[in-house]
Amino acid sequence: MTLTRRAVLATGTAGLAAGLCPLRAWSGASLNLGDLQIDTLSDGHLVLPLSFALGDIAPEDAAPIFARYGISGDTLEPPCNVTLVRDGTNTVLFDVGAGPDFMPSAGKLAEALDTLGLATEDVTHVVFTHGHPDHLWGALDDFDDPMFIEATHLIGKAEFDYWMDPATVDTIDAGRTTFAVGAKRRLEELADAIATFEDGDEILPGIAAHASYGHTPGHMSFELAGGAMIVGDAVVNHHLAFERPEWRSGSDQDPDMGADTRVKLLDQIASAQMTLIGFHLPGGGIGRVERTADGYRFVTEDM
Repeated sequence: MTLTRRAVLATGTAGLAAGLCPLRAWSGASLNLGDLQIDTLSDGHLVLPLSFALGDIAPEDAAPIFARYGISGDTLEPPCNVTLVRDGTNTVLFDVGAGPDFMPSAGKLAEALDTLGLATEDVTHVVFTHGHPDHLWGALDDFDDPMFIEATHLIGKAEFDYWMDPATVDTIDAGRTTFAVGAKRRLEELADAIATFEDGDEILPGIAAHASYGHTPGHMSFELAGGAMIVGDAVVNHHLAFERPEWRSGSDQDPDMGADTRVKLLDQIASAQMTLIGFHLPGGGIGRVERTADGYRFVTEDM
């Protein structure tokens, strides 16, 4: 297993001709795991109020942790890492980013794919961890047509049923109403190209679904043969979620279940010495979990 770092530069032709600085840098990580080539691609980042991460955590309790990670002010800007897995036959995306309609700081996946010489038509499978905007909304393009026209789309059955339920828009908390509307519309558009699966299913050779409910009702992580876990938003940041995984997170739709899932998942990954791949984690999101005296620490090559 070889873990390498990379920084991919996407530069406009005019900028090159004029000798100007690159327009945008795509940070990511790469991992060779047996026959699998794993790359993370930047979809940009989010801009969120600090209160979104805190939920009912007292600010004074979280402040020392934030200070250790150099976090100050009233906002967080978590990166968005889309995972690309290639096995020589299949080209698989885990989540597809935010697309054009969520935040101007996100929705950059097509440009990131281009840095690897890949077109959206090259993707054979799209696998969703869950239905939140920054993971699902990139499934459609600017004209509301499917972005990955050659791909089979896969999502956990519990997650699919939740977002397709007409009652969800009325029962989800008010701050996430647009999440419900947007998820249902996109899943309906993908109806002819989407299949569902259950916890424990091998959805593709060497890729098994691993239930990690709480962030959303049907959130799924994915265990890769060879020792890696794609965790989506089951572990949603590199500070509070690692140092105090038992704390309720404001980002989870079911904070109690989310905390229970997080505790068990981090223990499993640390105990088995697996590689962790996280959507909102720094350094491209690929690293390992180290135990500390009373929690955990996320470690990449440059941390």
